[in-house]
Amino acid sequence: MPHILLTGMAGFIGFHLAKRLADEGFAITGIDNLNAYYDPRLKAGRLAELGFDHQVFDEETAYTSGLFPHMRFIKADLSNITFLDRTFAESQFDLVIHLAAQPGIRASISKPYAYLKDNLEVFLNILEACRNHPVRHLIYASSSSVYGSNSKLPNAESDKVDHPVSLYAATKRANELMAHAYSHLYGIPTSGLRFFTVYGPWGRPDMAYYRFASAITAGETIEVYNNGQLERDFTYVDDITESLCRLIGHPPVQNPPAAIYNIGKGSPVPLLKFIALLEKHLGRTARKVLLPMQQGDVYSTHADCTKLETMVGIVPETPLDQGLKAFVDWFCQYYAVVETR
Repeated sequence: MPHILLTGMAGFIGFHLAKRLADEGFAITGIDNLNAYYDPRLKAGRLAELGFDHQVFDEETAYTSGLFPHMRFIKADLSNITFLDRTFAESQFDLVIHLAAQPGIRASISKPYAYLKDNLEVFLNILEACRNHPVRHLIYASSSSVYGSNSKLPNAESDKVDHPVSLYAATKRANELMAHAYSHLYGIPTSGLRFFTVYGPWGRPDMAYYRFASAITAGETIEVYNNGQLERDFTYVDDITESLCRLIGHPPVQNPPAAIYNIGKGSPVPLLKFIALLEKHLGRTARKVLLPMQQGDVYSTHADCTKLETMVGIVPETPLDQGLKAFVDWFCQYYAVVETR
């Protein structure tokens, strides 16, 4: 049974991927520092869904899932290289999926040093651990934000990405370059995944669709930037996990063994249309405040997923209307439960 290290397991994509991998029969060690970037109750709820219904997690202590006997969770800070090296030595991982990071474009403007630590220093620690304890494949999260304000659409992996418009984007591009260097120097097979606006149940409260849902249900206004003249390539989370699971068995074989893949729906949606669909499923009308373009934002994202389809035979396909309904159904149920506690 292949043993996978999954960082960021209490995060949005990490949670969904952990459940999918467990269902597939993989042995999983998940690591997360459970920081308070957003409501820790949401992270605790995700872990409870995976069988870790604990009130407190001791630092650097392994807990076994009550639902999946081959899954364990460790609360730890990945900037601690001593802990990471010890964990790699003891566990002998076959594969590493590194999703842990400090997310958010806007927060990177106000809190830049958190991104230096969590997105650059931690990724270097992961690369060093994979160098000292070789694995078959290192998969890591990049972002569509690396494309910046490129005018060429759709975005393809071969496009130049030399002009990021946020520090967050710069750290993700730096991760890609660091991975390429380690692939070249030490032969580590690495695959970077440029995710395009991922949404779905158990999502991140700092993302626009989640903030919109929270404000609309509370009867509050929503801030719509660039007067709503934005487009996003919204990608449902189950399509992300399906693509990830298929890529696991396809480590790069070229020299150096480093690859980059877009993972997106491939059909950008105008922001105002997106809000209208959200209103439909919530059964409420949004009170919009139209604002100018925000610093660090981009006008449009649009994934060219030809490379992904060639490698694994699929591309994300969940219709936005279907995915948003699933999110709203979860959102209403989850907050009804949380409010009664």
